[in-house]
Amino acid sequence: MTAPMAGQDATVAAVRAVLARLCKRAGLSPERLRSTEIDVRPLLDLYVVRQHAHHAGTAPADAVLPVVRDLARRLPPPQRLIADVGLSLGLLRDDIPDTVDPDLLYAPDLGRRREYLSRSWTRLLDAVGGDTADPVPTPRQLRGRLESETFTLLAQRLTAASGYASMSAPPPASTTAVERVGTVTVIGDAVLDNICSIVDHFPAPDDPAIGTFLDRPGGKGLNRAVAAARQGLRVRLIAAVGDDIRGRRILDHLRAEGVETDLVRVVPEATTPVTVVLVTGTGETLNIACPDDRVRLAAEDLRTPAARAALADSDAVLLTFEPPAAVIEEALDGGSRRPGHRLLVQPAPAAEGPQRFYRFFGAVDYLIGTRRELAALAPMTEPTESSPDGDAELARRLRILGAGAVCMVEEFATSVRSDDLDVDVGPFPVALKDSPGAPAAFAAALARRLVTGDHRADADDFLWATAAMAATQSTGAISGAMPTPDEVDRMVELAGATVPTRIETR
Repeated sequence: MTAPMAGQDATVAAVRAVLARLCKRAGLSPERLRSTEIDVRPLLDLYVVRQHAHHAGTAPADAVLPVVRDLARRLPPPQRLIADVGLSLGLLRDDIPDTVDPDLLYAPDLGRRREYLSRSWTRLLDAVGGDTADPVPTPRQLRGRLESETFTLLAQRLTAASGYASMSAPPPASTTAVERVGTVTVIGDAVLDNICSIVDHFPAPDDPAIGTFLDRPGGKGLNRAVAAARQGLRVRLIAAVGDDIRGRRILDHLRAEGVETDLVRVVPEATTPVTVVLVTGTGETLNIACPDDRVRLAAEDLRTPAARAALADSDAVLLTFEPPAAVIEEALDGGSRRPGHRLLVQPAPAAEGPQRFYRFFGAVDYLIGTRRELAALAPMTEPTESSPDGDAELARRLRILGAGAVCMVEEFATSVRSDDLDVDVGPFPVALKDSPGAPAAFAAALARRLVTGDHRADADDFLWATAAMAATQSTGAISGAMPTPDEVDRMVELAGATVPTRIETR
């Protein structure tokens, strides 16, 4: 059992005590929370409860049960059964073995529930995927050590789920006055970028480089969130930061850009990761990541009631491959079960063992990446030739895996292959060879066109998104270079007519 973080002990103890008292009699319900003599404020004041109430438009007393049910459902099988029956959550009511009586399992008296759980233990444990070789607990054991351990674990999960950036702090006024035209959720990392802008070339052992240094909030998730906000979208970021000055800088930056930070988890006593970014005068980049494994998203971050509500409410979801594989799987699986929004996936950085994601590719509406990033998703014995025919074959293989449209984006040009459209756009006539913010700008601009239109993306949409890449030309602050819709329109107006474009429909 995981011990609570320092500073959380008192909250965990208070929540555990409330749960232990609520399990008596009929268990946990909104009505009981409103009428009980128990001081239930430790539950009502949990951030995850207040956040669920905020998103659902309900009172905290009505939010407690769905939050507790959600977290109890993800406990190990034995603890899940004990919490379910002890608090009378009803998790098994719709999927219970035929030999078990739900009215006895969720009886209004705690003593009867314990006795029946003990008698039905093996059948129920088998039903929830537990190890039936474990000894059957007696009612006395349930009443003592087992319930105490279970409610402590559940209290820890409830408290840990509350470690998100407080929505009580009003965000500063946005630096861009744009009308919000749709809702996008971004899943990715937020770090502090240490940016070295090099005058002409990357350093070599006997050839040092000269440049300038600055540090700015960054990360692929943060950059896409800021880019989408500047495109006039309502944006939520699901990420994690440390509880340090770097994390606070990142949160302040996001709020200043109009990005909602309610789903950014703040990890106590942890250091926000740093990425060293080397950028040449032509816009080419090299990255050196300095991660902290404690400050990583977990699949549970996408399963909280607040995260589920946000994703269900989104017109589009942008996913990078920065988080752990389990988070990527959870996001892709969620996309396959939520047909209402568009899922835009940028497989950057390249993930090891991409085959584990293939079964979810049918949920990906737009797969966006460089030639190297896309090729890493579908490795072959012989490398794919870097030619129009080789690119077409790579896109075909990715579409066979299920991706709706494959968008190859690099050097201010785009190649798109889908079931009904082939489009080649660019390159745009710009001064730089590349720009570190270009991929984020493309995804955000495409998301804007998707959520404001009533159709799948067409050639004009891809031209506009490619123009957004060209509008990011910068070798300095990455998120600061993200364009507004007016700036993209201006790029299209000035250069769009000169950009080579090939369109083929089927």
